[in-house]
Amino acid sequence: MSEPALKIVNVSKKFGGLTAVANVSLEIPHGGLTALIGPNGAGKTTLFNLITNLFPPTSGDMFFYGTPLNGLSPRRIAGLGLIRTFQTARVFPRMSVLENVLVGAHRHVRTNSLAQALWLASSRGEERELAAKAESFLELTGLSRFRDEAATDLPMGSQKLLEVVRALMTRPKLLLLDEPAAGLNDSETEELASLLRAVRRSGVTVMLVEHNMSLVMGVANQVTVLDAGVVVASGAPKEIQRDERVIAAYVGQPETSAA
Repeated sequence: MSEPALKIVNVSKKFGGLTAVANVSLEIPHGGLTALIGPNGAGKTTLFNLITNLFPPTSGDMFFYGTPLNGLSPRRIAGLGLIRTFQTARVFPRMSVLENVLVGAHRHVRTNSLAQALWLASSRGEERELAAKAESFLELTGLSRFRDEAATDLPMGSQKLLEVVRALMTRPKLLLLDEPAAGLNDSETEELASLLRAVRRSGVTVMLVEHNMSLVMGVANQVTVLDAGVVVASGAPKEIQRDERVIAAYVGQPETSAA
């Protein structure tokens, strides 16, 4: 597709006298995995909140495959296929791991409530189909052994993986992942990396906010760097690693000695 999955044009967000995002313009290409990185407080999560209209932008425009996002409700944006996760894992209590994953498929259930209540063949077949897909995602992330356990009993790292799997069950066109590797151990991070590579191969477009640079450089094909709400660099991972502006944003400018 020639149309970018997401196009952001001169977007800014001010909270009183604080400018959190300043004239950000970027494009997320269809089918790619773009990482959004930067120091703490750079405006990364704020930008996610603007894209999904948890906060309205102060100025600027955003387009999802050409459809304007400004003014749309978060529910309407999700209905377009733009799905996000949050920094803190959010699982449904009193539901098993498998049930949490199946919740993600609710938008795509074809059988009506009467067929489900009467447990007709169409409803049974659809449930088996969705369960099989959920099981495959759980297997890929190493969570299948917990399928029948309460989701709230999982370690926080596993809950983060579960949230990613549930988001994938919505069949997103664009998936926004906000620090999915936070709290994950090395094994869980590698399982996440395997999942992200599989998602990318399947054609789902991904935008990732992440501090784990090993993960970013291993899965992303494009990296955009924010610092103090401003885009300071964008390009391929190897280019970003060598960019002096990026190095300065992370470690600070070297002091110059007095003459």
